[in-house]
Amino acid sequence: MSLFITSLNSGSNGNCYYIGNDKEAVLIDAGISCKETEKRLKRLDLNIENVKAIFISHEHTDHIKGVEVLSKKFKLPVYITNGTLNNSNLNIGVQFIRTFRAYENIKVGELNVKPFPKLHDAADPYSFIISGNGINIGVLTDIGNACHHVIGNFKDCHAAFLEANYDEELLETGGYPFYLKKRIRSGHGHLSNVQSLEIFTKHRSENLSHLILSHLSRENNSPQLVQKLFAAHAGDTKIVVASRDYETDVFHITGNKIVIQPILKQHFVQTSLF
Repeated sequence: MSLFITSLNSGSNGNCYYIGNDKEAVLIDAGISCKETEKRLKRLDLNIENVKAIFISHEHTDHIKGVEVLSKKFKLPVYITNGTLNNSNLNIGVQFIRTFRAYENIKVGELNVKPFPKLHDAADPYSFIISGNGINIGVLTDIGNACHHVIGNFKDCHAAFLEANYDEELLETGGYPFYLKKRIRSGHGHLSNVQSLEIFTKHRSENLSHLILSHLSRENNSPQLVQKLFAAHAGDTKIVVASRDYETDVFHITGNKIVIQPILKQHFVQTSLF
């Protein structure tokens, strides 16, 4: 009973999350280039041939930049709603397009992917729960606030990629124009560190072994700040800060709180946090 997960990149410069078992995997979003995706998977000793599908959360460039080339090169189906596709300017071969609906259970080999709605300033945005071998992994980023869909699904997670986009004081005092600050703080923008922490402390399952804090703003947040904030409330949940520039370790999610040592060498443990 286990799944393997990693963030290949997380932030406004590109988002891509890998979840799989020993034989097959899915990518949630493909916001970095095909070349960079291949390079990072290789560094992690993960076989790109195990990737069987790409799921797209919404049409913003940092989530779709590598989709066309990845799909074409590896003949990968792309699961995307009509609303997202129609607003994306993507040119995906029609033979690779798969549509989905909220709470539809999508089988990818022995994996099950369940999409559910979220609040974000996009045409038809979704988050996902990926399940297999009795393990549930949540990908919960680009969220305006913690609606009942987010809370209900987070409660079932053994591990989750959860957005912690901005520190409220850094955003307020930073150089962003007012309209952009307003958009980020809106109910259809992004989660602050405090909002993310509230989801974690109030709604985590007793089986949540790993929390990967994701989509940090370079200008309005700090990996050290958010790591310290969550560490004070972590208990026996491992807190990881996903990098905007590197892949994280590969984490082996087993359904219990015994943390198996990550696969990567120490070099990447250090660089992946900053």
